[in-house]
Amino acid sequence: MGCCGCGGEEGSDRQWKPLEQRSCTDVLWLLIFILFCVGMAIICGFAIASGAAQRLVFGYDSYGNICGHKNTKIEDIKLSGYDLTDRKNVFFFEPCNWDTLKFKINSVALCVSKCPEMDLNSLEDVRNFANNNGSYLCRYDLKVSEYTSKHLKSCPKLPVKSSKPIPFFHRCVPMDSGCKNIKALATFVSYNSVLQRVITGVMTSKEIIVGLCLMSLVLSMLLMVIIRYISKVLIWILAILTIIGSVGGTAVLWWLYADHKKSLNVDDEVAADNVKALLVYAIVATVITVILLLLMLIMRKRVALTIALFHVAGKVFTHIPLLIFQSLWTFLALAFFWVYWIAVLLLLATAGNPEKKPDGYVEFKVSGPLQYTWIYHLVGLIWISEFILACQQMTIAGAVVTYYFTRDKHNLPATPILSSMCRLIKYHLGTIAKGSFIITLVKIPRMILVYIHSQLQGKENACAKCMLKSCMCCLWCLEKCLLYLNRNAYIASAINGTSFCTSAKDAIVILVENAMRVAAINTVGDFVLLLGKLLIVLITGFVGIILLNYQRDYTVWVLPLIIICLFAFFVSHCFLSIYEMVVDVLFLCFAVDCKYNDGSPGREYYMDKSLMEFMDDSKKAMRSATGNVAEMRSMASGAGNA
Repeated sequence: MGCCGCGGEEGSDRQWKPLEQRSCTDVLWLLIFILFCVGMAIICGFAIASGAAQRLVFGYDSYGNICGHKNTKIEDIKLSGYDLTDRKNVFFFEPCNWDTLKFKINSVALCVSKCPEMDLNSLEDVRNFANNNGSYLCRYDLKVSEYTSKHLKSCPKLPVKSSKPIPFFHRCVPMDSGCKNIKALATFVSYNSVLQRVITGVMTSKEIIVGLCLMSLVLSMLLMVIIRYISKVLIWILAILTIIGSVGGTAVLWWLYADHKKSLNVDDEVAADNVKALLVYAIVATVITVILLLLMLIMRKRVALTIALFHVAGKVFTHIPLLIFQSLWTFLALAFFWVYWIAVLLLLATAGNPEKKPDGYVEFKVSGPLQYTWIYHLVGLIWISEFILACQQMTIAGAVVTYYFTRDKHNLPATPILSSMCRLIKYHLGTIAKGSFIITLVKIPRMILVYIHSQLQGKENACAKCMLKSCMCCLWCLEKCLLYLNRNAYIASAINGTSFCTSAKDAIVILVENAMRVAAINTVGDFVLLLGKLLIVLITGFVGIILLNYQRDYTVWVLPLIIICLFAFFVSHCFLSIYEMVVDVLFLCFAVDCKYNDGSPGREYYMDKSLMEFMDDSKKAMRSATGNVAEMRSMASGAGNA
C-alpha cells in the first residue's frame, strides 16, 4: 500500500511524466473522507430531528415549552404542555445571571406575549403591566391577583428593566442593564444605539462603498498587468530601496553614536547608557545590513528567474482567464460550508432530550457518546475547510501544468480550468483529503493550546506561560511549513499523477536542489505581492476618506471605511494569492523541466521564451566562468613550468 495509503509508484527508476495516463491516488483516504462527511451529515440530521431548530429560533422556557407553539406534556413536569401560540418571546427572571463556562443564562425563563417596555420597580407595576398589556411575567399557574410578596420567587427579580426582543430570536434583552455580560447586546438591539447611526452611515454611503469595492477589483487586475510588464523595473526598484534603507539606517545609527559619544559627560549615567544602547543598535544594524547585502549579492542572478516567472505568470492569465475567478468559487464554497457549520453547531447547542433538574426545571441534554459530537463537528470544520482550499490549489496547479507542458499554446484545451477540475475529481480527491487531514492534525493541538492559554490567562506562572507560547509558536511554524509542502505536493501530483507521499517526496527533492532559487522567489516575490496588497488598500482607503468626508447625511463613517479597506485587502489578497500560486507552479515545472531536459533534440525544453532567455544567460555565464577558471589554471601551469 505504500506510505500511509500511497500507491506503489515510488520506484527509484520512475521519471516525471507530465499529463500522461493517470490512475486514482490515495483511494483509502478518499473513502475515509467520504465516511467522515457521512458522519457530519448524520450529526446534522440528529440536530434537526431533536427539535433543536425550533428551540433555537423561538426559544423555550424553564419547563420545556417552546414559545409561540402548542406543546406536548413532558412527564413529571407540571407546567409543561401549555399552548403558548400567543406568547412568542422568552423572558428571564434574572438576565444578569450569566454562566460564562456554559454560555447560558442561569435563570428561570418564561414565554410572554410582550417584553416590558418600561422599568417595573414593584409587584404592583408587574400586575399593572399584566392587566394593561396581557403579558404575564410571573409563573404560569399564578393569577394576576396572586402577584404578591408571598409568591416573590415565582415572579421576576425586581426591578424589572425595560427590554426589547432580539430580532428573529425572540429573547427579551434589557435596554439599560447594570450587568456587563448583556450590556453590549442591549446596545446592539437598542433603537437609539451607536450601531443604528453606524448602520445609517453604511446605508447612506452604500453607493460609495460599492463603487470603491469595484475600484479595488479593477486596481487588483491592473496591478497584475503592471507586475507582468514592468516586473523587472519594479523588483529592482524595491531591491535598491531596501539596500538604501538598510545602509542609510546603519549610517545614521553610527553617526548618532559618534555624536553622542563626542558630547558625553562622564558624570551623566543616563547619557552613558544611551551611548551604549546606540552602540548595540549600530552593531546589530551593521550585521543585518552585511547579511542583507551578502544575500542580495548571492541571489542577484536568481532575481532574474523571479522576474521571468512573474512575466510568464501574466501570460498564463492571458491564456487561462478563468483563473481569476477561482477565489470567487472557493469563497462561495467556504461561505456556504461555514454557514452550514454554524447552523448545525447552534442546533447541537439546543438538541437533546428533556431532563428534570433537582430544582424542578427542565434542561435539554444529549446523553451518551452523542454529547461529544461537537468535537467531531469541530474537526469537520478544519478538515473540510482545508479540503476546499486544497481543491483550489490543485485545480490551479493542474491548469498551469497543462499550460506549461503544452508546447503549442494554441493546442490548449478549450477550458484548462474545467479539465483540471475534472481530472482532480476523477483521480486525485484522495490526495487532497490526505493533505488536508495532515494540516488538521497540526491545527487542532494548536487550537487546544490557544484555548488553554486563554482560560489560564493571569493564573499560570511564567514558566508555564513560556512553555505554552513556545508550543504554539512551534505548531504555527510547523503548520506553515506543512502548508508550503502540501502546496508543492499538489503541484507534483498535478504533474505526475502520483500519490500524496510520493509527490511530497519528489517536491522536497526538487526544492532542496533549487534552494537558493526558492529563497529568492519566496523573499522577493512575496515581498512584491505584499506591497501590492498594501498599495491597493492605501489607494482605496485614501479615496474613501476623500469621498466620505463630503457626506453630511451622517456622522459615523468609520464602519464604511473599515468595510472598504477590508474588502480591498480581501480582493487584492484573492487575486495576488492566485498569482503567487501560479508562480510557485511555474517554478516547480521549470525546475523539473531543467532537471530532465537539456534542450538537445528529443529532450527539448517546455519552458516559455522568457525562461529560455534566462537559461541561455545562465549557461553563457557558466561557460564564461568555466573558461576563466581554465585560463587561470593554464597560466598557473605555464608559470610553474617556467
